[in-house]
Amino acid sequence: MADGMDFTKAMHIATSGLRAQAGRIRVLSENLANAESTAQTAGGDPYRRKVPTFSSQLDRALDARVVSLGAIKPDQSAFRVKYEPGNPAADASGNVKYPNVNSTVEMTDMREAQRSYEANLNVISATRRMIQQTLNILKS
Repeated sequence: MADGMDFTKAMHIATSGLRAQAGRIRVLSENLANAESTAQTAGGDPYRRKVPTFSSQLDRALDARVVSLGAIKPDQSAFRVKYEPGNPAADASGNVKYPNVNSTVEMTDMREAQRSYEANLNVISATRRMIQQTLNILKS
């Protein structure tokens, strides 16, 4: 049977996954919120899509690897350009730059992050049930 340390490890690893996915969801939400924004100045650059990364490190107290949200990197792909000469953000040629955000990609990533979040939550719930069952066995 697993000892208490195994339960602690499982809870900490799953909790680190929850935090990492919550951070990922925040970044994706910011991308979606800015998908149609334009630059503040004529001909300027609009919002640039952000890409979340993850890092894994050893938690020495638990002797287990945990995950965290790593660097948030700018996506260097090209901006979308539309010809809109009447737009205040248009350059001298009448072109307006829009963020390099594809809402379909962001929504797909958001759904994946949500599923990963839910999986970590299920690990925590299952671990709590096992702890409760262990306590019930020890009481009887």
